[in-house]
Amino acid sequence: MEGTIFTPSLEGMKHCKSEEGEMLTKPFLDVCKLVLPVLDKFGAAMALVKTDIGGNISRLETKYNSNPTEFKLLYSMVKVEVEAKTAKGSSSCTNGLLWLTRAMDFLVELFLNLVSHPDWTMTQACTESYGKTLKKWHGWLASSSFTVAMKIAPNRAKFMEVVGGTGDVNADMEAFCSTFSPLLQENHKFLISVGLDDLKAS
Repeated sequence: MEGTIFTPSLEGMKHCKSEEGEMLTKPFLDVCKLVLPVLDKFGAAMALVKTDIGGNISRLETKYNSNPTEFKLLYSMVKVEVEAKTAKGSSSCTNGLLWLTRAMDFLVELFLNLVSHPDWTMTQACTESYGKTLKKWHGWLASSSFTVAMKIAPNRAKFMEVVGGTGDVNADMEAFCSTFSPLLQENHKFLISVGLDDLKAS
């Protein structure tokens, strides 16, 4: 593997915005897809997260493919649903974007923990990140499943070795977080502006 497992997504992030600075649907979803191979390296511990992210990407991609011109900009899907008053539905694209962004928040937090706390175990890094991001939005069932899954997180040293490839894994992880985090914040800012950033899991 040339570079680290993060190299392709770092490249992809350069194309997420239009020249006018607006978030583009396909490039953003492509970056999220490039994160999935990282989750594979966690094995069963991240199976739930991976399924969730994959499902939300597919939902948004299906909408985008139905009219690539109309939905070229990521937030256009949400605006259409807000006008149609369908944004709060559990199968809406708004819901998909919100949960996709939250799952990515969790991963950014997790990678930051791995970079900042070399002494932490993987389970500790995962649990801490979960507490800071997804936990408050999850109901009891999702929260319990997540807590159990984190207990089977892989060995940290082995994980870092696998995702590192031929590159500098800590530098790439840090770059991933510092570049992706503002994009995620922008999603939240937009969702707050339409009053849809605080939907909880049923």
